[in-house]
Amino acid sequence: MNETHLMPSQEAGRKFVTREIEGAVVMLNLLRFRSVADYSATPELNPEKSISGKEAYLKYIEHTLPFLEKSGGEVLFMGVGGDFLIGPQDERWDYVMLIKQNSVDSFLRFESNPEYMKGIGHRTAALEDSRLLPIVEENGK
Repeated sequence: MNETHLMPSQEAGRKFVTREIEGAVVMLNLLRFRSVADYSATPELNPEKSISGKEAYLKYIEHTLPFLEKSGGEVLFMGVGGDFLIGPQDERWDYVMLIKQNSVDSFLRFESNPEYMKGIGHRTAALEDSRLLPIVEENGK
């Protein structure tokens, strides 16, 4: 079975923070949804009827947007993915997002907000696999 990635590892988090990015950072999100959302880790968030992974992710976005915007972040792009034109033919990403944060510090404050964290179970229930790539403009570090 292929390794999946739903949360950053401690080492990846350390590398991100010590990268010393100055200014804005854009997060490239590649998301693969479960066919049916799995709320076993957060039964308190489980809807009355089964929903798809995409529906669970949309619940996550609805919960997350106010915290993202309050932290100075913004959604630059959200769209449907699919199979690669150039890349592994057996790999697909259902959804792609670009999220901009003013700084690494504002991102860290956003993602550690206890009120935001109360809804992260929708994300976990939704996703089969994901990638998160921090990117900066050419003149950044």
